[in-house]
Amino acid sequence: MYADLKMLIDGVWTEGTGARREAVLNPANEQVLGDLPVAERADLDRALAAAGAAQAGWAATLPKERCRILRGAADILRGQNEDIARAMTMEQGKTLAEARMEAAVGADILEWYAEEGKRSYGRVIPPSNPIVLQQMMVKEPVGPVAAFTPWNFPVVTPARKIGAALAAGCTLIIKPSEETPAGALAIARALMEMGLPKGVLNMVFGVPAEISEHLIASDVIKKISFTGSIPVGKLLTRMAADSMKRVTMELGGHGPVIVFDDVDVEQAAAMAVAGKFRNAGQVCVSPTRFFVQEKSYGDFVDTFAAKAKALKIGDGLEDGVQMGPLANARRVDAIDGLVRDAVERGAKLKTGGERIGNSGYFYAPTVLADVPDHAKVMNDEPFGPVAPIVSFKTFDEAVHQANRLPFGLAGYAFTNSAETSARIGAALQTGLVGLNSFTISMPETPFGGVKESGYGSEGGIEGLDAYLATKFITQAGAV
Repeated sequence: MYADLKMLIDGVWTEGTGARREAVLNPANEQVLGDLPVAERADLDRALAAAGAAQAGWAATLPKERCRILRGAADILRGQNEDIARAMTMEQGKTLAEARMEAAVGADILEWYAEEGKRSYGRVIPPSNPIVLQQMMVKEPVGPVAAFTPWNFPVVTPARKIGAALAAGCTLIIKPSEETPAGALAIARALMEMGLPKGVLNMVFGVPAEISEHLIASDVIKKISFTGSIPVGKLLTRMAADSMKRVTMELGGHGPVIVFDDVDVEQAAAMAVAGKFRNAGQVCVSPTRFFVQEKSYGDFVDTFAAKAKALKIGDGLEDGVQMGPLANARRVDAIDGLVRDAVERGAKLKTGGERIGNSGYFYAPTVLADVPDHAKVMNDEPFGPVAPIVSFKTFDEAVHQANRLPFGLAGYAFTNSAETSARIGAALQTGLVGLNSFTISMPETPFGGVKESGYGSEGGIEGLDAYLATKFITQAGAV
């Protein structure tokens, strides 16, 4: 059964004060899964009041008690893995195997922050002034947080924000994606089952612009955390600047992949196909621009295209399916437009390049070779199952191509040379670098970009620190 779609405000599951609803669709067949309540201004005001009222009590709660609640919620989620995964596949489209993994990682994130929240240490600083007896730095929760998450990872992304904020002692109002609400709701229910005090976590849905404008303008909110597109991230950052609210922005990318001549082409292509078409390419750190050294270029293109063409496409709930539908109709239109533009500009279509079927949002895994720099797909994040591949000659040429865009989230390189690995790892202008691997995100590691791909980190101790304010205390002798 699909999730019971309600909002959580001040400890109460509610359908809100208004009559507006938004349908949640299954992207594999376009059928309606449920109707989601849309928050009105009165609902948002209740959530703000609840988060503000609960802040002092939650900040004063012992870290070991916050740990107990988060760890217990993680255990509950693990017990519900199959139900959460099936709901995720139904609403988002990714394969059931990918959904199971994501649900498991979401639980791991909560558990990791449960433990790390007990270690938000300060430090004692030896004084240099003889009249000072003691100097120390302490960490305090920054205060109520407004968080916004997208549709592509409906469990992992909310888990990062919820886990870090709650572990740090912050209350939270989160607006998950209206297209994929079930995973975030499962996290909220698990936390409430563990006894999370009312008002500490509030979950609302609705019109994104209405909610973000109202929450960010409120004096209650002290920090904004957003995962999504670069244009929206810039808009929210400008809004937050009006009241100097702290921000964490995890925005889009256009991940370069540099394949040097010294690798096993078959193995590198197999890894690249698995990385590229995970979640149908709808991943912010997805490998999206492939630069292959000229000696291996032809073999890599042919091997990559053959493996992409062999992928089994279908409803993610079906056995053996390796790639599901795109999440919505607008992604299909966007990908088709990028492919047509590239071909018109001289790219060679090696496989794919077309929609599949007349029901659901399916698009064939697509491989483009000899793609010119001015094609849109080489400059705009595709966020879908299309892989442009071009050749390069020298190390410097590859670095120039990888760094020429204003994005800097993730970059990858494949080489068997220790020297080349060290040089390319240092040269890539990205917040995340994968060398001979596409695995760059774990609960214990920082996740974030540079340049226009964002500001700040989620995950790791850096993710916890984003929700903590630094206070310096100095003490002199008696007066």
